[in-house]
Amino acid sequence: MSAIGGNTKKISKNNSIFIIGGIIAAGALLLFAYLMWYVAPAENMELVRIVAITESGCIAETSDGFAVNIGECRGEPNQYVMASVDKKVRERAALMNPTT
Repeated sequence: MSAIGGNTKKISKNNSIFIIGGIIAAGALLLFAYLMWYVAPAENMELVRIVAITESGCIAETSDGFAVNIGECRGEPNQYVMASVDKKVRERAALMNPTT
């Protein structure tokens, strides 16, 4: 009888649990990093046309036809203003509403 035979199964079982846990943790970390990049704003200053003024802010239309909420503004409908616009909102809107 050998003294090593009984311990190898227990050690290999613990190693496989740590490897699987490490793979799951790495996948979760990569998913979290991707989601943080995806929702992080990338704002540009653009000339936009005010479409409506609502309680939640001014709704404006960009030069390429996307409606965005630019927050509080001083202006009237159909007036052009410079505003900070998140370009990722347009990218996500284009992905959700593809045109054929």
